[in-house]
Amino acid sequence: MNAELLISGRSAAAKGNRTFSRINPYNNEVASTVAAASIEDALRAVAAAHSAFTDWAATGPHERRKLLLKAADLMEARIKDFVALTIAETGATSGWAGFNVVVAAKMLREAASMTTQISGEVIPTDKPDSLALAVRQPAGVCLGIAPWNAAVILGTRALAMPLACGNPVILKASEMCPATHVMIGKVLNDAGLPPGVINVITNAPEDASDVVEALVRAPEVKRVNFTGSTKVGRIVAKLCAEELKPSLLELGGKAPFIVLDDADVEGAVNGAVFGAYLNMGQICMSTERIIVTKNIADRFVSALAEKAAKLPAGDPTGANVLGALVSPEAAEKMDEIISDAVSKGATILAGGRRNGTVVEATVIDNVTADMRIYREESFGPVKPVIRVEDAEEAVEVANDTEYGLSASIYTQNVTKALKLAARVKSGICHINGPTVADEPQMPFGGVNSSGWGRFGGKAAIAEFTDLRWLTIEDAKQRFPF
Repeated sequence: MNAELLISGRSAAAKGNRTFSRINPYNNEVASTVAAASIEDALRAVAAAHSAFTDWAATGPHERRKLLLKAADLMEARIKDFVALTIAETGATSGWAGFNVVVAAKMLREAASMTTQISGEVIPTDKPDSLALAVRQPAGVCLGIAPWNAAVILGTRALAMPLACGNPVILKASEMCPATHVMIGKVLNDAGLPPGVINVITNAPEDASDVVEALVRAPEVKRVNFTGSTKVGRIVAKLCAEELKPSLLELGGKAPFIVLDDADVEGAVNGAVFGAYLNMGQICMSTERIIVTKNIADRFVSALAEKAAKLPAGDPTGANVLGALVSPEAAEKMDEIISDAVSKGATILAGGRRNGTVVEATVIDNVTADMRIYREESFGPVKPVIRVEDAEEAVEVANDTEYGLSASIYTQNVTKALKLAARVKSGICHINGPTVADEPQMPFGGVNSSGWGRFGGKAAIAEFTDLRWLTIEDAKQRFPF
């Protein structure tokens, strides 16, 4: 698969015809060869988006809705192409890749429904014969920086609501799935979005920091949204702060999965396995800490290990639950955190083996706070079990992290669960449901080192519009001087 930049509605080569290749993490073959943008190329995309702003902002909500709905239909029609490319570039399984397309199409449809929900209000004023209004208007050029781990979902999320709100967009593609992200841009372009409204920039890994900095610092860019690691998120946040630009950051996580004494064991095991091993654990919401109270621990952990051990891992194009991790380095990290935990007294109950970039679903019991896996985001299929005395200690352990994206609590006492959920420091908390969940209409985001701002539905409108105070007054009003 070859892909060029998408600028002002046209495919374009990078300066000097520079390209780079993305290697399939499973078979080491070339998955895609794409344009390697320079800073000059990135600024061309900024100029194109800026030129498109006035007309796109003035485009009526129903026209914007029509185009987004058409894009959703086109995306679904091209599901086979998306699936094949996502598997090749990221090592994801066909099930995960297909699920990405389905959810991304829903995101476009949800964004389409939001075009007529961008509302203001009339605010009471003490000034006689005056009318005060709060009005939302498009913010301007929006930069979306998307990751590889849910390539189609997160690439689409980076641009869907900004477009719905009347903003042109630049999608800075991930170096791990560049052609997949270009394909998203082509879907929107083919749906009829005007030239410059959607632009996609791909860059070689060694150029990423320079290209991102140029895009963020460009005066025409008014909003930045970034999904990715907390480490890189801090860099993006600093750049935005220096330029006084609002940012929306959805960063790393260390999601706790709390299992209390009265939990439905079978249901909790199913939820834990789904949340822990979907996409090999390479999801920001992935279950990263399984916290179980002592009275139910043996029964729960035994069932968990039994189910995890049965999950097939291997060729992502086959009928496997687990495919390849995104890179050899990611797979080698699993060896490191397993070795560290075992050396400090933990026990492997399931999995623990690696074949290249394929790592088995792994359960590690008796994890303690001095082990790397207790605090580090593994971003892989190696999951710790932490045994605690009671619900009180479970919440303490859940909050013993810098992160705060998603969480789960399993118990049959919903009243108790609601009280505990209020104390868990996370942007999202599910009672009797897995840590991994996403619906386009929900306010999605975290707290603390998991970022700020919210994607999804009405909550996202505030992220991609400017709220203005307008008044209509009596020109003959009197002043004190």
